[in-house]
Amino acid sequence: MKNYSYIGLFLVIVIFGIIVVPEIIDRVNEEETVSSNRSDGREERAAANVDLDYIMVNEERKRVPPFEFIDQHGDTITNKDYEGKVYIAEFFFSTCPTICPIMKDNLVEVQDVFASNEDFGIASFSIDTRHDTPQVLKEYAANNNITHPNWHLMTGEQEDIYGLANSGFNIYAGEDENAAGGFAHSGYFALVDREGYIRSRKDSFGNPIIYYRGSVPRNAVVEPGEEEPQIDILIADAKRLIDGK
Repeated sequence: MKNYSYIGLFLVIVIFGIIVVPEIIDRVNEEETVSSNRSDGREERAAANVDLDYIMVNEERKRVPPFEFIDQHGDTITNKDYEGKVYIAEFFFSTCPTICPIMKDNLVEVQDVFASNEDFGIASFSIDTRHDTPQVLKEYAANNNITHPNWHLMTGEQEDIYGLANSGFNIYAGEDENAAGGFAHSGYFALVDREGYIRSRKDSFGNPIIYYRGSVPRNAVVEPGEEEPQIDILIADAKRLIDGK
């Protein structure tokens, strides 16, 4: 009888090993993967050796069209002022109560990374040109640590800026009485190379991400499924373009 008991116990152990142990291992591995994804850091992803793609429209590389506006200093700024520079473009308004403050904070951090780099710039186009005069934008810059000499806060004819946003960059902007502040716009940044072409890295499927998410704080802690910050990868990609890679 004892032999039969030992045989039965042995069979139970074998079955347990076959069925349960692999499941436990899988769960451990899965948990390690989740933990790794949460803690591998944006820095590792940002430093990835990725190729920067062109944005193709009708089989042609998407290039920023000519523009001409007035900046916070009262100077006329055109796309030619950004020739030979790598720059980030955004659409905002100074009284925006929602995503603009986050976007501004993110860009100030980007500005600080490239503080002494003359080959870098930022183009901020106001979508509330009736309110955002050069003087208003100058005060906005002074109050928000906007110091880079190549960061121009621009205003002009509202119709022209909307055309640049919606057709030139394909980044939506428009008046909306139902939106907070009376204007609706996306929270994306566009990365433009020295020749004026819009560039971006590719996603995990090999497609260009096109624009970089600017409305999530750079150091935000996000849960799985939530939108992650993309400021670190924007900085890394801007550096690559500046370095000619």
